[in-house]
Amino acid sequence: MRISTKGRYSLEALLYMALLPKGEYVSTRAIAEATGISDGYLEQLFIPLRKAGIVQGIRGPLGGYLPGRELSEIRVGDILRVVEGPLELVECVNSEVCPKEANCVSKHTWSELYREISRCVDSITLVDLVEAYHAMDKLEYVI
Repeated sequence: MRISTKGRYSLEALLYMALLPKGEYVSTRAIAEATGISDGYLEQLFIPLRKAGIVQGIRGPLGGYLPGRELSEIRVGDILRVVEGPLELVECVNSEVCPKEANCVSKHTWSELYREISRCVDSITLVDLVEAYHAMDKLEYVI
């Protein structure tokens, strides 16, 4: 499984938004300037994120975007599934009918990997990412 720029940039944009004061709208232009992600690409990413309620937007000169739910309710898995699609490594993992299932020696492995990936990305919220970001400032590197 490979997370594309859709997933990485969506997560980066949402982390940027999460670091702002609560309730502060931010334009895609401001996010683009701060992150180096194209303004047009951010607009495209925010379409499905808005439909899913992960971001909310308002038009106008003072408009922009902000997280659509509490940061503790937005999981990395939610974001990735919206922009990347299903997280299954192979199609048969959640298939109801697989013609090879009776003789498949690898379905269990793929199912376990899918469960672990889902467990991991669903256990991380934007609050966790904000805390990790702030903890980075406190780290001291000694060589």
